[in-house]
Amino acid sequence: MIVEKSPWWHLYIPKIVTVLREGYSLKSFQADALAGLTVAIVAIPLAMALAIAAGATPAQGLITAVIGGILVSALGGSRVQIGGPSGAGVVVVFNVIAAYGFEGLILTTFMAGIILVMAGFARLGAWIKYIPQPVVTGFTTGIAVLIFVSQIKDLFGLAIEKMPSDFFDKLTAFWDGKDSLNSETAILSLFCLAMIWGFRRYAPTLPAFLIVIFVSSLAVLGLHLPVETIGTAFGELPRSLPMPDFPDDISMARLRELLPSALTLALLTGIESLLSAVVSDGMIDRRHRSNCELVGQGLSNMATACFGGLPVTGAITRTVTNVRAGAKSPLAGIFHAVFILLAMMLFAPLASYIPLPALAAILVIVAINMAEPQKIKHAFRSSYGERAVLLITIFLTVTVDLTLAIEVGVVLASILFMHQMSKVVEIESHHRYVQQDRPDRKEDMVERQKLPEGVESYAFRGPLFFGVATQFIDLLDHLNPVPKVIILNMEHVPLIDASGEDAIRTFLKRCEKKNIFVIFSGLQPRPRKILHGMSCVLAADYDEAIEMSRTK
Repeated sequence: MIVEKSPWWHLYIPKIVTVLREGYSLKSFQADALAGLTVAIVAIPLAMALAIAAGATPAQGLITAVIGGILVSALGGSRVQIGGPSGAGVVVVFNVIAAYGFEGLILTTFMAGIILVMAGFARLGAWIKYIPQPVVTGFTTGIAVLIFVSQIKDLFGLAIEKMPSDFFDKLTAFWDGKDSLNSETAILSLFCLAMIWGFRRYAPTLPAFLIVIFVSSLAVLGLHLPVETIGTAFGELPRSLPMPDFPDDISMARLRELLPSALTLALLTGIESLLSAVVSDGMIDRRHRSNCELVGQGLSNMATACFGGLPVTGAITRTVTNVRAGAKSPLAGIFHAVFILLAMMLFAPLASYIPLPALAAILVIVAINMAEPQKIKHAFRSSYGERAVLLITIFLTVTVDLTLAIEVGVVLASILFMHQMSKVVEIESHHRYVQQDRPDRKEDMVERQKLPEGVESYAFRGPLFFGVATQFIDLLDHLNPVPKVIILNMEHVPLIDASGEDAIRTFLKRCEKKNIFVIFSGLQPRPRKILHGMSCVLAADYDEAIEMSRTK
């Protein structure tokens, strides 16, 4: 049977097109509309809270949820992905705004969108899965710590005029402002945290965040509590979307200055969005198109930047809520964005009464969920090396820089992996016995036929890569007396990298100086292709290699 290969452009067909081609029923429409309403109820307070945490305004968070929500669902490669602002980008956004202003953030977001589109068309969607789990857990935990710390000011009503971006400077500012603690604000924050915990524990189906916002707003109005609200801090929210706009100050020097932040933002957006898509795939038993998702995320970020919004990612919490609410297609994500827009148009004046301590309490819960205590607990049961990668990534994320944390984490995890692989690779001497791999023999170890006089044999197990190349070269140092022939059984070597190839060349040169004849046996296709170019003596199998050695 001949299977026709799909054209490359099929990889970039948005899932909404696939769903509509399959047929879309009234029942699915009703399910998507209900799911969209459910997600909107969760997303409205989150969008405002995340925007405030990032150093932006609640309005910019809602704009991001509307524009990003529509475009991620319309252009992305997942059936149930929900786009909007998320916790992963809060730290980067806060630092960019602090260093370059909001216009700098707009340019950074637009550049990150371009990078994501390029990554999608370069088919890098599948590569993100190679980022080691300790690194992912490390920087998400570090981000969670930073989000939690950033909410201390609003949790306790501290009078700090401008919050510094550096972690230790934040702690110093909190200590200096401890005497300005507002007791009413602290009590309201604890009340909100207790309410969220109670609803999640005893009534998990209810929209805890929205209820807390409503109840806390009534408490502030009814009791005339002296706490800061959205209205007192940011003014009244807009009742419509702004017109597209873009910064005038664009130069190559400025773009180069913002490029590292744009790369970090693109990486975070890609990781979180694809992780969210993978999680939702497992819940609905479907598969997303990773490269299409990257392109959709990139175009969404470019669009939200033009509308003065924040970076957009696929939000895991809202996506899971969407699935549990019964979403059938990407239209649920579009409905969720439309419902947020309707809420802005109808209820924007009422949002002015939302107290900031309530939003801070919501973000504390978001930070705890981001940290994923179970994953951290599991990570500490792993090897010392993986624990070290996790802790170093967390430390660098919190105290230095997220970009550096990811870079160092990936490098350390790669070195750890290579070290572990070098231990897996075995070089066995066939001096007396060899491991029996044949399934038709019950014995684990069998005595093999004796090698001819002056012949030594070694078997390799595992890839011959740079991590074990020196072990290969050092073989000659342990030979006494020096044999006339060396047989290298490469039956279990799946690949040879450039360093392994160079090690073989060095080994052959040293053997030539010592007048040692080398025979390679049992080569797999890829290693055979590499060694064939070296004019090596190749035997089809080990028995043939032994027969060849008798004539030397």
